[in-house]
Amino acid sequence: MTTTTIIDATGLVLGRMATNVAQRAKDGETVHIVNAEKAIITGSSKKAIQARYRFKREVGTARKGPYFPREPHMLVKRTVRGMLPYQKSDGRAAYKRIQAHIGVPKELAGQDTITLEAAKREARSFMTVSELSKFLGAHDKMEA
Repeated sequence: MTTTTIIDATGLVLGRMATNVAQRAKDGETVHIVNAEKAIITGSSKKAIQARYRFKREVGTARKGPYFPREPHMLVKRTVRGMLPYQKSDGRAAYKRIQAHIGVPKELAGQDTITLEAAKREARSFMTVSELSKFLGAHDKMEA
């Protein structure tokens, strides 16, 4: 039987949280990330963060890709994917055990969530995943 972990991403640094989530998924846990839009991305400035992610979004072609997501929950899941061997069978299986959600879905509303102390960090310059998604052109469904 697999265990299910629910992680609240509010105020957690995206990369640090993603490494922890990837390791849990590799170990066989099913991981739900709630409030994915409230995770933060740190950088030297907001403009630097925006430039880095604009490049990731616009590189390649519309016909062949690579396709980089705009929605906050998919940005979080894509970040975790980068920390998994997703082209191998065990990495694909681990990637399927990860789900990211905008807000808290009804089926997970009453359950206990954990926060990762290792993923917290004081940052002078940061941007939430929600702000980044709006910058990249995501539709405004994040406040649902």
